Amino acid sequence: MKKLRLYDTASRKVSEFKPIVAGQASIYLCGATVQASPHVGHVRSGINFDILRRWLIASGYNVTFIRNVTDIDDKIIHNAGHEDMPWWALAMKYERSFSDAYRALNVMAPTYEPRATGHITQMIELIEKLIANGSAYAPGNGDVYLEVRKLKSYLTLSNQKLDDLLVAKDGEEKLKRDPRDFALWKGAKEGEPYWPTPWGNGRPGWHIECSAMAHAYLGQVFDIHGGGLDLIFPHHENEIAQSEAAGYEFANLWMHNAWVTTSGEKMSKSLGNSLKVDEVLKKVRGIELRWYLSSAHYRSMLEFSFEALDEAVVSFKRIENFLTRAKELLASTPEIEISQELSEALNDDLAVPQVLAQISEWLKLGNSALSVSDKAQVARYASYIRAALSIIGTDPFDPAYSSSSSADLTGAVDGLISLLLEQRSAARARKDFAAADQIRDQIIAMGISIEDRADGVRWSING
Repeated sequence: MKKLRLYDTASRKVSEFKPIVAGQASIYLCGATVQASPHVGHVRSGINFDILRRWLIASGYNVTFIRNVTDIDDKIIHNAGHEDMPWWALAMKYERSFSDAYRALNVMAPTYEPRATGHITQMIELIEKLIANGSAYAPGNGDVYLEVRKLKSYLTLSNQKLDDLLVAKDGEEKLKRDPRDFALWKGAKEGEPYWPTPWGNGRPGWHIECSAMAHAYLGQVFDIHGGGLDLIFPHHENEIAQSEAAGYEFANLWMHNAWVTTSGEKMSKSLGNSLKVDEVLKKVRGIELRWYLSSAHYRSMLEFSFEALDEAVVSFKRIENFLTRAKELLASTPEIEISQELSEALNDDLAVPQVLAQISEWLKLGNSALSVSDKAQVARYASYIRAALSIIGTDPFDPAYSSSSSADLTGAVDGLISLLLEQRSAARARKDFAAADQIRDQIIAMGISIEDRADGVRWSING
């Protein structure tokens, strides 16, 4: 079986994923700038990298997944003024909106979700290091800039030339040694929030936060850094620049998802063509919206339309109907079994469109088996489909879709443990005993005992 291969933006090629530590995967995903309610373009990144995370887990990796929250920047301060509330209140309001959207779309909660304002100390320490080694300078007004012409390598991710860049409009140009130098720290302006530093009061530039937080949670080098295409420049280029200038190796692999477009343009609030997630969810269920947003390859643009969304809903309901009828025939929920076809497609740079085509084929075969009540074949294709849907994040039997905000917590725990046990059983069935043992160890680490018995697996909470 082929090993996982992923496209690396830096090398511009698909190559085998080789983790720094065998059996572990460390991922940093640039999360939301919480300036307003999320639109469907915002959440595509969360869904795409959630699929990557789910597949890594299913493949036996122990995944550490960091998704940050940018809760201080120019737009947050500007919008807070328009909404007549403190900047921190606006940031908290829309952070909750993003959390609600992720939850409705069954995006797994990150291992850690650091806020920028919670890591000012780490940013200041990193900037002090850059000033001390001569990579950055403080002109005296509270600003600090990274001197880009001193960098050994710059712009390799976006493949641009330094002299072709426009002026970095993030500070006082007359105070810069080169107009392309970018701000690590911005001196305080009247009426704006600030933090004290050795070079004066101010607040962080956009890029420094991710370098500081990635280093704090994942160390000097980690496996994968992700985000949208629009972040390649300047954000990710500048993350690399300041991190490497500090002596960090930073990310081994760079992955970027394409945009959701409307009329061929990137969906954004500035274009006035955004569609808020909470509004779309009044028309379709979260599981249906996720199915639609997952349908294109993560590196391909997805042209959004309600007509296409409606077609996706009809397609998904056919799959749901088959699984419901399969459960009735089998008198139990179909198992999850990862097929060779699923593995080959997902190991090929997360080829979800191939997975959807395979689901369509399994659905035809499964419905034929249903028509003659062939339990063995129904169970086979239902288990293949469930496995595929569980990675895409659209398994109708996932407790995340059946529970509401007021659901009983005990029932949610039951469902989650059952799902883990199903994944363990599937791993054992395909003789992937290392993955099965890892899942068992993860369950035990949560304080839960499991017992393999002749009539099935039993579990209980210790103590």
